[in-house]
Amino acid sequence: MKKFRFPLQPVGVLRNHQEQRAREVFAAAVHRYVQSEEKLAALRKRAAELAEVLFHGRSGQFLAAEAAALLRVYRGECQSVMEAEREVIEAREDMNKRRAEYIEANRRLKIVTKLEEKAREKHRLAVLRAGQEELDELAGFRAFRQPALS
Repeated sequence: MKKFRFPLQPVGVLRNHQEQRAREVFAAAVHRYVQSEEKLAALRKRAAELAEVLFHGRSGQFLAAEAAALLRVYRGECQSVMEAEREVIEAREDMNKRRAEYIEANRRLKIVTKLEEKAREKHRLAVLRAGQEELDELAGFRAFRQPALS
């Protein structure tokens, strides 16, 4: 019997590479999302500390110039927080898009893998069937050659 050869092997190799690439791109997107979340958390913490100083630190003498400068810094931090929130939203959307692409690439790879498994099983059964036919033929020849014991 011939050696097993899967005719869609090049397709399987190609889809395997596509799936690996999609996995790498998805991992990079997750990494960017996590970094943007960490950046947002740090900016929120810094803005909260500035708010604490600005709004609750008025126990002493009020200096208008100092308060105005602190308010400007606080507004800048709030603006940075809003930009970081936009970045997080964009990173999340990109991550979800990359996840969908990875899932699709994985699904396409599994299709080829299942086809290969089915073809291997079909080939294995054909080999077993051919071997059994040879054994049956040998047994038939042996039975024909031996005289009947009556």
